[in-house]
Parts: sequence; C-alpha cells; structure tokens
Amino acid sequence: MDNVIVTRELQVERKHFFIEFRENERGRFMRITEEAHGRRNTIIIPSTGLDDFMSAAGEVIQSAERVPAAS
Repeated sequence: MDNVIVTRELQVERKHFFIEFRENERGRFMRITEEAHGRRNTIIIPSTGLDDFMSAAGEVIQSAERVPAAS
C-alpha cells in the first residue's frame, strides 16, 4: 500500500495531471498521471532519479525554447 506524502493537480488545456510524491515498502517515488479523454497514462520516477529527471527535463525545455516554432 502506498502512502501519499504530497499531491498536486494541474489542468492544462483538456488534460488533467496528478503529480504525487509517495512511498511504499520499496522506497519513495514520484507518480505523474495524465488523464485525457477518459484515458490515463502514468509514469513513476524513483526518488533516487528525480534530480537527473528534472535536470534532463530542464535541458529539453531550454533547447526547445531556442528552436523556432514550426509553421
């Protein structure tokens, strides 16, 4: 059974996101769930990889900001 430590919800356009930090007998992790059009997709990132995950996401965002949008 997971213990929810903190949770946030976010609506972006037609998508609803649930961002949760949880723990269970195997450790702590972040669960990100996307709900859109009645479907759910979830990713889980172990707490040991959160710094690397956030760093990689930041790098992708910075790179994308330097590329002009396609027309």
